[in-house]
Amino acid sequence: MAVEARRDDEVDLRHHGDAETGPGLADFAVNVRGDAPPAWLAERIAASLTGLAAYPDPAPARAAVARRHRRDPSEVLLTAGAAEAFVLLARALEPRRAAVVHPQFTEPEAALRAAGHPVDRVVLDPGSGFALDPALVPDDADLVVLGNPTNPTSLLHPADTVAALARPGRVLVVDEAFADCVPGEPESLAARRDLPGLAVVRSLTKTWGLAGLRAGYLLADPGTVRLLSAAQPLWSVSTPALAATEACCSPRALDEADAWARTLADHRAVLADALTEAGLRVLPGAAASFLLARAEDGAGLRERLRGRGIAVRRCDTFPGLDADWLRIAVREPRTSLPMARILAELL
Repeated sequence: MAVEARRDDEVDLRHHGDAETGPGLADFAVNVRGDAPPAWLAERIAASLTGLAAYPDPAPARAAVARRHRRDPSEVLLTAGAAEAFVLLARALEPRRAAVVHPQFTEPEAALRAAGHPVDRVVLDPGSGFALDPALVPDDADLVVLGNPTNPTSLLHPADTVAALARPGRVLVVDEAFADCVPGEPESLAARRDLPGLAVVRSLTKTWGLAGLRAGYLLADPGTVRLLSAAQPLWSVSTPALAATEACCSPRALDEADAWARTLADHRAVLADALTEAGLRVLPGAAASFLLARAEDGAGLRERLRGRGIAVRRCDTFPGLDADWLRIAVREPRTSLPMARILAELL
C-alpha cells in the first residue's frame, strides 16, 4: 500500500465505461444491468409524466427510501444519481485531509479536486488481493471515501472492516452503488445509525438499468443531510426519477432485486470460469456485476477485442491499476460465453 498526494495529470478521472462503447460493439464495458427496466417499472415512470407541469415533490420517495433502510426521512437526501451526491459532499464539506481508497470509482476524487480539496490516495496492494486494512488510512484524515462492493475490483469488504474507519471528527463516505448486486446485502452499512460521520451513497442505476434517468440517494445523520441539501439546486431530482425511486423501494422491487442478484452470482461464476479458461487472470472474490481481470498486454488485447466487435473497460484510468487490467461486465451466458471464446482465440 502507498499513500499518494494528489496528482492532477496522472490519470483521466473523468473517463467512464460508456466512452468504450459504440455502434456495432457488444457492450461488456458498462457495468449497468444489460436489459431494460422491467415493464412494471417502465409503466410507473411513464405514468409520472402526466405530472410534469408541477414541481417535483420528493416527500413520497424520501419516505420510501427511509422505510427501505429503516431510517428517518430526515436522514435521506435524494440525488440525481450517485454522482451528484459526490459533488455535494465536495462542495459542502471542508476537509483538512481527504483520503480516497483506490482502486475505486474515480468520480468522488474528481469532485473533490474540482472543489479545490487536496486528496491523498490510499492505493491498495494487488498482491493482497486489494484487501482493505483500516490501519492503512491516515489517522488524521477527516474525510475518507471508499466503495463497497468496489468498482472496478468487484470486491466486497466486510462491514466490520469498513465500520472500523468511522470515528468522531471524520466523515466516512461509503459508495454502495453496487450493494444490491449482493443477495441480502449482508455487508451494507445503509441501516447503521450508530457510526459517527457515516454517509452511505446508493444508486438505482445498476440493478434497474436506469443510467439515463439519474436516480440515487445519500443516507447520513440529519445535520449532514441539511448541510448537503443547502448546497443542492432546487428540484434537482426529476419527477420521473422520484417515481422510480419510490417504486424501487417497494417490497415487490426488493424481492425482484434480490432474485436478480442471485441470478447474477450464477452468471458471474460462469463468466469467471470462461475467462480463466481463456487465459485471463481473474481477481477472485467478485461480488458485483463485473469482473476485474489481468492479461499480458491488456491494452493491445482490448483493441483486438474491439476489432472483433467487443468493448471492455480499460482500467489504467483507475489509480492503482495499469493498462494490463480490464473490467468486464457480467452478462447472461448466452452473451458472455461467445465473447469468452473470441477472447480465447485472441490469446
